Amino acid sequence: MKETSGITLQDVQTVYSGAEGDLWEMVMGQQIHIGGFKSSRDLAERAGIKPDTHGVDLCCCNGAGMRFLMRFMGVSRMTGVDATQTVIERGIERCLLEGHADQSNYVLADVCETGLDDASADFVWGEDAWCYVVDKPALIAEAVRLVKPGGTIAFTDWVEGPAGLSDEEAERFMKFMKFPSIQDIIGYSDLLKKNGCEVMIAEDTKRFGPYVDLYLNMLDMQLTSDALRIIGWNTDLMQAMAGEMVFMQQLAQAGKIAQGIFVAKKQ
Repeated sequence: MKETSGITLQDVQTVYSGAEGDLWEMVMGQQIHIGGFKSSRDLAERAGIKPDTHGVDLCCCNGAGMRFLMRFMGVSRMTGVDATQTVIERGIERCLLEGHADQSNYVLADVCETGLDDASADFVWGEDAWCYVVDKPALIAEAVRLVKPGGTIAFTDWVEGPAGLSDEEAERFMKFMKFPSIQDIIGYSDLLKKNGCEVMIAEDTKRFGPYVDLYLNMLDMQLTSDALRIIGWNTDLMQAMAGEMVFMQQLAQAGKIAQGIFVAKKQ
């Protein structure tokens, strides 16, 4: 696992309370994770998510993953946990607009200390967001605490790829993305095992490179004006952000960063 100093939960809250979070949603949609609907469907099917179950989405953001699970997988109830007030408010509003208010509730909390009951969920869910959490061992321990014996922990996340990041590459990438650390596939697998889980799936989705190509093409070919509007028409900032995105694209193409998929069962 690579770590960097000086990035805190407050930095992440600032991102998703302001223009940077709006920019990510503009490019990636409400499902702010690589692969959108296809990625969610793949994770749910491989995890065996069943109808009439209760799930907890850790780092739920605006609740798009929760709404996907309730609408398309028949999940009866979802609890979303996030530390950013802005996205919680958006999630509540969007669940109301889409008819899921009675099936969902949100908790404003650190995902490492949710305050939810032990063994209260059939599954714990996450999509490309646990990379923002400072204490990943505590996060995995909390996920395992929340799920019932025999229940499922299913998540995707941005991880260090098989080619590995140099310290300099990791520092630049994580500073841009506001990641306090970035885990790798083996690291997450080890944490799950140490917390009493059987790891069923832990692998690279192979989506990262093609989707970063897509996002850059969209910004260059179609959404330039929309992006500039969000960041106050600051062309210098736009160029700087584009440069960091290109750097991220190079890392992805070199196999140095990836989207990992994980499914584990609590024993």
